[in-house]
Amino acid sequence: MRIFLCGGGDGRQTMEACRRLNDIIDHTRPILYIPFAMENAYFDSCYEWIQGELKEVKVPEIEMVRSAEELAGKDLGCYSALFIGGGNTYKLLGDLKQSGGFDRIKEYIEHDGIVFGGSAGANIFGRDIESCKAMDENKFGLNDTKGFNVLKGYSLFAHYTNGSSRLTEQENQKRTEKYTEALLQFSMNRGPVIALPEEDTLFLNENRIEIIGARPYFYFEEGEKREMIPE
Repeated sequence: MRIFLCGGGDGRQTMEACRRLNDIIDHTRPILYIPFAMENAYFDSCYEWIQGELKEVKVPEIEMVRSAEELAGKDLGCYSALFIGGGNTYKLLGDLKQSGGFDRIKEYIEHDGIVFGGSAGANIFGRDIESCKAMDENKFGLNDTKGFNVLKGYSLFAHYTNGSSRLTEQENQKRTEKYTEALLQFSMNRGPVIALPEEDTLFLNENRIEIIGARPYFYFEEGEKREMIPE
């Protein structure tokens, strides 16, 4: 199992994680990009974005699927890696489960497939995406919110402590406080959470977990918050 779980962001924020991805993939095979967390109308701009995001990753091609039906027709074993992008975590997980893509990706990672998940694409690999409820709206009526659970019972929350350029400093502080309160509550009722800033990536390499990045990340367990500093 080799999975990159990125807290979000792009460009310089994810550069080192993309370099590490480049170090371990088969350079003779393409990457498959799954943008289902975004609305379909944005898929063209998503494809432009991923071309820039992975410009240092040496593969013959980056293919993008535009529908669950198209994903169902793909042989995932033909790809050097899957890249699952950000957007709404509920939409992403719902599309994958309704199409059968969830089970196919699960089988892929169990057979040593490589996945890079960013933001929503990382959140779905935790135990339960309800950890993201304070950030993402469940507009899709998704009831089965269980993720891939690759972190031994921990759920995930991306973009933690990252401000928005559209908000004032005070508004960003209030947003972080809102997320913190929600994660404390979730950890008491639904289990522990790892909250990642955009600059950090958890790399699951077989039975080892490595942090790529230098920003503090956080554990929320039983109503307590614990700050962790990458070594």
